Amino acid sequence: MAEALPLDGLYTVSVRNLCEFAAKAGDLDLRFTPSPTAQQGREGHLLVAQRRGPQHEAEVSLSGDYQGLRVRGRADGYDAQHNELEEVKTFRGSLATMAPNHHALHWAQLRIYGWLMCQSRGLEHITLSLVYLDLLTQTEHPLTEDCTAHDLQQFFQSLCARFLGWAQSESAHRTLRDATLADLEFPQKPFRPGQRELAAGVYRACTQSHPLLVQAPTGIGKTIGTVFPALRAMPGRGTDKLFFLTAKTPGRAVALEALDTIRRSGVPGRPFPLRVVELVARDKACEHKDRACHGQSCPLASGFYDRLAAARRAAADAAWLDRATLRRVALDHGVCPYYLGQEMVRWSDVVVGDYNYYFDRSAMLYALAQDGAWRISVLVDEAHNLYSRACGMYSADLTQAETLAVRPHVPPRVRGRLDELLRQWQALPDDPALASPGAAWRQLDKLPEDWLRALQKFNSGVGEHLQDHPAEAPTALLPFYFRTLGFAALADNFGDHSMCEWDVDDTQAARLVLRNLVPGHFIAPRIGAADAIVLFSATLHPVAYFTDLLGLPDTTRTIDIPCPFRPEQLSVRIVPISTRRDDRAASLDPLVAVMSAQYHSEPGNYLAFFSSFDYLDMALAALRQQCPEIPVWAQQRQMAEAQREAFLRQFDLAGQGIGFAVLGGAFGEGVDLPGRRLIGAFVATLGLPQFDPVNAAICARMQERFGRGHDYTYVFPGIQKVVQAAGRVIRNATDTGCVVLLDDRYRERRYQALLPAWWQLQGT
Repeated sequence: MAEALPLDGLYTVSVRNLCEFAAKAGDLDLRFTPSPTAQQGREGHLLVAQRRGPQHEAEVSLSGDYQGLRVRGRADGYDAQHNELEEVKTFRGSLATMAPNHHALHWAQLRIYGWLMCQSRGLEHITLSLVYLDLLTQTEHPLTEDCTAHDLQQFFQSLCARFLGWAQSESAHRTLRDATLADLEFPQKPFRPGQRELAAGVYRACTQSHPLLVQAPTGIGKTIGTVFPALRAMPGRGTDKLFFLTAKTPGRAVALEALDTIRRSGVPGRPFPLRVVELVARDKACEHKDRACHGQSCPLASGFYDRLAAARRAAADAAWLDRATLRRVALDHGVCPYYLGQEMVRWSDVVVGDYNYYFDRSAMLYALAQDGAWRISVLVDEAHNLYSRACGMYSADLTQAETLAVRPHVPPRVRGRLDELLRQWQALPDDPALASPGAAWRQLDKLPEDWLRALQKFNSGVGEHLQDHPAEAPTALLPFYFRTLGFAALADNFGDHSMCEWDVDDTQAARLVLRNLVPGHFIAPRIGAADAIVLFSATLHPVAYFTDLLGLPDTTRTIDIPCPFRPEQLSVRIVPISTRRDDRAASLDPLVAVMSAQYHSEPGNYLAFFSSFDYLDMALAALRQQCPEIPVWAQQRQMAEAQREAFLRQFDLAGQGIGFAVLGGAFGEGVDLPGRRLIGAFVATLGLPQFDPVNAAICARMQERFGRGHDYTYVFPGIQKVVQAAGRVIRNATDTGCVVLLDDRYRERRYQALLPAWWQLQGT
């Protein structure tokens, strides 16, 4: 919320954030009402400014001080001839339905601007005009009041006084934090092999402000080797916040463990001045899943802003805000843990959360960083996952079946527009662009225009209804409406970075898909907004694959940390059998023979990876039939978190058996089973995505864009999964084990060139 301390020592806060801190009151209300987008808001402000006369001043920069606090911002407009100051707020729907605390917040902002203008121009009084612009009708609804400079000064000082104590405490915290981080010593000396080089590279990236790709082997302590230098660089660079982003829940736990290690390395008995907040998904943080997020339904939303100040102070004092601590503090003060966590992002030093909080279309961390003009460093853990995750963030699909299913929940005034959309669904098979007898899947150059027009009219109709009846939104309609809005937004940005598809399943249900292939088009601005960004993983090879697809700038630097493990620690053997789809039945007997021989020669815990659940089930049945004495357990489809934990618990130190898993699934990475908990892995696949029409089209697009279609679509993603899976075996300097690669294609040089250089392949 607040910016870094300027040279004059004043604590700087924006008008908007001062008012949100000191003037916001009442309930938390997350009931959905259509609101203007940021772009619509900017266009609305411009429209109002264009309607004013030549004497109108737009975007007037103002600032004022109060006892060591500097408040600054831009007033929307000022008419010197009439001595009238405007604040413009855009809205959609009925102004009467706007919550009273929103009105109060808007007036607070305008009154602060009013005093700053009086102070700046030496005015004794001023007319304040709060202009609400209806985006649908483009009509203005002004509310005015005449104020004296004295009254506005009193209001300004009262809000500043509420914020001043917090600002002073934040200044003291920042000063102590930076002094402590400047003297920080690495907490786990001696450095592991490669760890010092890793830390030095990350420190340079954070102090010199450039993107960095780091490929570093498993087991050298990548997490603490990146977190420590990023923290150490914060004082000298003036970094406000460090975001640690993870692909999966276990990554958050590892990051918090590293941060806790650093925190405990401080002076004994003295609190370490670093505020860390863990962001948890809303459905996991919610205390009342059967209640809606507004004061009339949820007790933790009722009066949320009235109790927030005390909760915020307690959370800041706690400093370590993992999921459990955040929940305890929130419930102690009767506020929602999820939204207290979002509030504490503003006042934290380190935020640990999922990729989506920064890279998604509606990413909270990115929006807050932009709004607060924060200088941020971003660490992206297991960065090989970012490509597929980002593709998912910027892809969308809709089906004819879900459109039909939502019809009973659509308000009567909108039902005609939904029926028109359904008619367009029915007409699609007759579209010449989709005519292909016997083809269930088609790639389209663009979305069908009539269908898209019907979708946009439906969105407009639902939006208008919700504007007029914000409290009557059918719960079954909203999820579908959000999907249609997201689909339409991506349709507006359709280009060669994405692919449009039509398919029909076995039940003749139709689907339209916008599949993103090059997420760099969307996430490059987020990468560029970070003062420094470090993407690290054990598998970031080849570099061009990631820089091309993620949209990394030319200033990106790379580090490849040599593996510290000795070749004799890991036996890597190639068994030349075919695991291709048509050969899988024939592969079962030799596959079982290899697994059985390895297990009996060295009993212990093994992981066996397969290309699909179907192949896994075939191999599991064959092994059980031929070798019933070997204990086995298997990954199931859609396992809950408790089931995944139970699967991993079977890899006991004294255990023996083979766990069956799908390559690229929950157990192919992020799993730490050191020592005798895992002594070997079988990989019965090359890991290549299946050869189907979708991937063939993706391959053609990648060839067109980058000239390496087959590699970008099949080879690189497949081999990355293999290396990640094999990386579960050797976790530290004392581990030993084996990896058995069960596929004849591993004998080809083009695939061997992508395997870790320290592997000594047998059977080539």
